Amino acid sequence: MSVVLTRRALSVARTYAALSEPGSGAVVVFVGRVRPDRHGRTRVVALEYEADLRMAPTALRALEREARRRFPVREVVLAHRIGVLPVGTPSVIVGIAAAHRRAAFEAARFVIERVKRDVPIWKTDRTRVDGPSGKLPGRRR
Repeated sequence: MSVVLTRRALSVARTYAALSEPGSGAVVVFVGRVRPDRHGRTRVVALEYEADLRMAPTALRALEREARRRFPVREVVLAHRIGVLPVGTPSVIVGIAAAHRRAAFEAARFVIERVKRDVPIWKTDRTRVDGPSGKLPGRRR
């Protein structure tokens, strides 16, 4: 598990296990999750992620190689989901193992920022309208 674009659930435990290089004194695992943002009277209940299935895996692998070149890291894991993901679901995991914490943190930040900027993966909000009382329409106590 180095670079993955998948419809399957992402696992922090699998990511951490893949970062088991014994010379690594630092492991950083970043998990991006779907959050329930509000937009006026609506709130996000899910995100739908789509990707260019030819270009996105290539871009993810290139980003992994670039992180290895730019930072003294020993392991890089990069996993992103596609499909409809409800609030709270992990959508992206970046894992870095390095000898020292500074390199691990810097590489993790570099990778997630570049994923958001450069990889052809798009998201669409799935929203629900809140009722006048702030409760969702149709929900009973």
